[in-house]
Amino acid sequence: MCDDFAPNGLLAKTIKDFVPREPQQRMAAKISQAIVDDKNLVIEAGTGTGKTFAYLVPAFRSNKKVIISTGSKNLQDQLYSKDIPIIKKALGFTGKLALLKGRANYLCLERLIHHNTAPGELTKPMQTDLVRVKQWSTKTTDGDISKCTTVTESNPIWPILTSTNDNCLGSDCPNFDECYVVKARRKALNADIVVVNHHLFLADIVVKNTGFGELIPKADVFIFDEAHQLPDLACQYFGQQLTSRQLIDLAKEIALCYRTEVKDLVQLQKCADKLQKCTQDLRIAIGNVSNKGNLRDLFTYTSVNQEVECLQASLNFCHEVLLLAIGRSSTLDNCFDRVNQYQQLLTRLMSIHVTGFSYWYECMGNHFSLALTPLSVADKFAHLMDERNGSWIFTSATLSVNSKLDYFTQRLGLTESASMILESPFDFTHQTLFCVPRYIPSPNEKDVAQKLVNILLPVIEANKGRCFFLCTSHMMMNELAKLFREKTTLPILVQGETSKTQLLAQFIESGNALLVATSSFWEGVDVRGDILSCVIIDKLPFASPDDPLMKARIEDCQLRGGNPFNEIQIPEAVITLKQGVGRLIRHHQDRGAIVICDNRLVMRSYGAIFLNSLPPSPRTRDIQRVTEFLLSPKDKPIN
Repeated sequence: MCDDFAPNGLLAKTIKDFVPREPQQRMAAKISQAIVDDKNLVIEAGTGTGKTFAYLVPAFRSNKKVIISTGSKNLQDQLYSKDIPIIKKALGFTGKLALLKGRANYLCLERLIHHNTAPGELTKPMQTDLVRVKQWSTKTTDGDISKCTTVTESNPIWPILTSTNDNCLGSDCPNFDECYVVKARRKALNADIVVVNHHLFLADIVVKNTGFGELIPKADVFIFDEAHQLPDLACQYFGQQLTSRQLIDLAKEIALCYRTEVKDLVQLQKCADKLQKCTQDLRIAIGNVSNKGNLRDLFTYTSVNQEVECLQASLNFCHEVLLLAIGRSSTLDNCFDRVNQYQQLLTRLMSIHVTGFSYWYECMGNHFSLALTPLSVADKFAHLMDERNGSWIFTSATLSVNSKLDYFTQRLGLTESASMILESPFDFTHQTLFCVPRYIPSPNEKDVAQKLVNILLPVIEANKGRCFFLCTSHMMMNELAKLFREKTTLPILVQGETSKTQLLAQFIESGNALLVATSSFWEGVDVRGDILSCVIIDKLPFASPDDPLMKARIEDCQLRGGNPFNEIQIPEAVITLKQGVGRLIRHHQDRGAIVICDNRLVMRSYGAIFLNSLPPSPRTRDIQRVTEFLLSPKDKPIN
């Protein structure tokens, strides 16, 4: 296996500027052996290891059915369209490949036909977009909405013209044979290598799609890249949510069937109207409380309880009416099943005394979610792996805390799996400088943003921008952005003012920008070269203890006699910090400074855990040294 990565190996012969890396060879050899032995493996591979090629080569060489899961759709597309073709060519691979996305990424022909028959409910712009989608539907071969050039992926028409697990008719659909989701799954069934993403993988495991079973085929090898995301995502997917979008979609589906299929049952329109009104009234009632919190606390409000009872009554009404239409429409039969499901789920959500779960709610715009999330998925995930025999490989650049993988492996029930930590091959001693500035304000001090700007603006201006300022809250992000714009002529880019892709393009194009951002830019961002040579972080990224899931995990840990700060809050913050710091050095020729504006790193005993988990950069408390380092020639050593 390692011969492929050798100086005279197949990769070096076919890939321009390929550089053999010892950690990459070790990782590939370890994965190859785990696949041969049908064993499970957890590998942290530091930035620059080349982990993508290190797992792709063993996967292609295995002669086994392989599922590769990535952290997002963007990474999924990049892997399938950029990395896999390189390895396929280098190894002369002749097997079949497939890209499989969630059903919301494929046009639903049945819903297109339905809405084309009765477009009156749509706004004029959406009716125009409906026509464009219909024209595109006559040309597309795979129904992947990202390939529709006349209607953007973010257009509000797509949720209407794509299916969900709830409203898909499965094998009862008149367009089942032409269904793009079915076609994609058939291709995946026949492929040797299938690329999915974590959301699809987990959703597919939890929800058995009615009519034609799971979307993701059985396999011999499962590889998870960006695996650090899995524990939290698994908690979400092994939990349950009832959302206003589900309820509103159900109401619209019933009303549409009344107008197009079962026109003699006027009660359909009445129950749909009542369901929609009760859902909207509950959103208004929740809006008077808070935008996110504990469901147990929410149910103490009389107004909220009244609207929940109204919602229950409206679902009961829908149940009675749809019972009269059983067998007359496959769509209404599906609606009847969904009503039963939502009735049971609402009852479960109101049973807030059951332990082992976090009960929470969240409001965004006109919508809400009521949810319950298990506090641990270790047993369920371990059972899932036992059910699906084979080799399970988990890799990421950020899995360990204080050079140990226990936190990650315990959360997923992987304590018996083999493991390996590979250090980054980058020369952090010469490529980086790490600074916790003296005289930095404490996180809860008054006028923190103003003081940070006064201390850091000289460094940023001396560096001619080329800087990410990563914040732990939207409030701090907005305060800093406002102050920077008042005090400097450098381009200030702010998360949320345009799309993430456009912001990155503007940052690179400008050549001297300061990007002020929060969560979206802490991971999954790859900016190489001198264009990014400084990353500043406002404080240690401890999750809010008021977050419902975090609060429930803390309480559960206390009940077990544990120390939640040491066992949960610190490990979570360490992994997040490693992600943020990892934005700086993306190539062996990159060079830059990390500035973390939090004295707790050097004043508190737990700061050592964070420092021991970060790359081995030279350290300073003198902010002036950062300026000197950034302005010095690349080949000048750090004193």
